[in-house]
Amino acid sequence: TGDTITATAGPGPGSLPVREITADDAAIQLAYATRVVIVPGYGLAAAQAQHEAVALAQALTARGVEVSYAIHPVAGRMPGHMNVLLAEANAPYEQLTDLEQSNPGFPRTDVALVIGANDVTNPAARRPGNPVSGMPILDVDHAKSVIVIKRSLGHGYAGIDNELYNDPRTAMLFADAKAGLSALLAGLSAYAP
Repeated sequence: TGDTITATAGPGPGSLPVREITADDAAIQLAYATRVVIVPGYGLAAAQAQHEAVALAQALTARGVEVSYAIHPVAGRMPGHMNVLLAEANAPYEQLTDLEQSNPGFPRTDVALVIGANDVTNPAARRPGNPVSGMPILDVDHAKSVIVIKRSLGHGYAGIDNELYNDPRTAMLFADAKAGLSALLAGLSAYAP
């Protein structure tokens, strides 16, 4: 699919390679998915990309893809931040799911599309001895495939590498959230439903 090993995160488990994906290759995955879960985070808010996220979700829904948003209660800068942004962009309320609703569905999800969410998706939370230990996370690493839109491999608030980025099922689309989502939407339109 054109995926390449291109970068590594810092020392420790994060020193494993990460896969980079192009917007076109990511759009192909989305176009042929049956179920997509969008996971918004602070990067979506910082880029003010909520309208692009909803436009992509609408395009996928129009193609017959089952779409939902998995919302961590502390994603962003305050509790409920993602709900407010997505409501502003007119995301259908019935597509918004919280942590407890979202996690059981990840194993049957074809693509988890993580948009600027970091600590709330870090599998390191399941192990003791690090700053996110014990924090409830969205189990995006249980999806069949994960695409992360992020500007860099930079750390979240906790200041540690996100081990999700080194998972063999994860591909990184290095872009600002607004630009990345716009590129995915444009790429998706190239594939007839």
